[in-house]
Amino acid sequence: MLSTTVESPDLPSGWAAEPKWDGYRAQLARYRGEQVLLRSRQGTDMTSAFPEVRAAAVEQLPEDTGLDGELVVWEAGRLAFERLQQRLVRRGAGAAARAAAEQPVHFVAFDLVRVRGKDLTSWPYARRRAALENLFADSGLTAPFTLCPSTTDPSTVREWLTWTTVGVEDILLKRLDEPYRAGARTWRKYKPRVTEDAIVGAVTGPVTAPRTLLVGRYDRQGRFHFIGRTTTLSRATGAALAPLLTSASPEHPWQGRQFSAGWGSREMLAVHLVRPELVVEVAVDVARDAAGRWRHAVRLHRARPDMPSETVALFDD
Repeated sequence: MLSTTVESPDLPSGWAAEPKWDGYRAQLARYRGEQVLLRSRQGTDMTSAFPEVRAAAVEQLPEDTGLDGELVVWEAGRLAFERLQQRLVRRGAGAAARAAAEQPVHFVAFDLVRVRGKDLTSWPYARRRAALENLFADSGLTAPFTLCPSTTDPSTVREWLTWTTVGVEDILLKRLDEPYRAGARTWRKYKPRVTEDAIVGAVTGPVTAPRTLLVGRYDRQGRFHFIGRTTTLSRATGAALAPLLTSASPEHPWQGRQFSAGWGSREMLAVHLVRPELVVEVAVDVARDAAGRWRHAVRLHRARPDMPSETVALFDD
């Protein structure tokens, strides 16, 4: 099942909420004996990349049982999405085993679609959730299995919104009476966003008509760090920003640096460096990579030509 973004985390009557973790959506099935399949939402077989999940499924899950959930990696007090990506590129059984020891994953289960040969997809969410909780209790599921929290209490949802620094990416809202319908976009998703200030260091497209902005912040040592890129600007917005931008001199701190087109992409962007002077306010979500950069594209909120770049928060803060 899939979700539609909403603007409010308010929990309607007849709905439950779950935290959405910064990880990979995954479906896990154990068949007879030691047959296990772990696959992505797109259907990619990920079983060999996560041998610790396969081994735990054989040891702990009843035969003919299927779970829906999220793969996550916990590191240094928060979820580390980039470590999860690194797990997928390790090739061969030996490399996967070493990665499992170095960067173990958890499977956060939020739905039970089949148990001991019984298809539960026609059951309403509330009944499936009770069955999932019973499975954890009766089978004594332990790490790497984790039960995703679920609540019908609005105050608990508000508390979850304070967990963003550790990797709670969204809040998912699910109808208590809804069956499991694969591919249906009937869940609701609220994405917490805040606005922060950053400094424009480069643009895609010409400086006279920028298409996106590459933004950064200085650290305490005076080094200018890239921290994110905006979504595509409208023509009107680009035209309004152009007079505020000045092409950079050869001494620009990003001179010679390359920037990828997207997270995990090998395609390099064609960028034009500008003097790192213009401050912009951008709307960001909670996802960060290990280097502290915003992992998703940010949205331009407004330019702040009245604000000196020296007043922007430091990269280390």
